[in-house]
Amino acid sequence: MSQLNIDTIQNRSGGPVTLTKQEAAKAWANFNGTGTVATRQTFNQTSLTDLGTGSYDLSFVNNMNNATYNVTVGGAYSATATGSAGYGAVAINDLTTSDYHLQSGPYSTSPQPADIAVIMPSVTGDLA
Repeated sequence: MSQLNIDTIQNRSGGPVTLTKQEAAKAWANFNGTGTVATRQTFNQTSLTDLGTGSYDLSFVNNMNNATYNVTVGGAYSATATGSAGYGAVAINDLTTSDYHLQSGPYSTSPQPADIAVIMPSVTGDLA
C-alpha cells in the first residue's frame, strides 16, 4: 500500500490551487439574520444586504458561470438553543451570475419571512 504525505499543494506559479470544475462549494456563508445582520464567516461572498424581515441578497466575489447553480440553506432560530430544527430557507430566487436572494423563516404550510439567528447558504455549480 502506498502513502502520500503532503504539507502544501500549489499551482505551477506557486500560488494556491483553485477548484473551478469540481463539485465543491463555490461559495458559502454563515451569518446572523437577526438584529444587525452580519456575516460570521464566508467564502466567495462579497456582500450581504438586509432587505427587510427574513429577506437577504448575497453577492459573489467571483461570479458563477450561469444562473442555474444550486443554493442549499440551513438555519436555526437561535444561535445557542437546542432543538431549533424547522427553520431555514423559505425561498431562494432571483439567481443571477453575480448574486442571489433568499428568504428565511419557519417551515410551515403557509410560511412567512422571519428573521432567524443562524443562516448558512452553500452554493454549488460552475464559476465563470
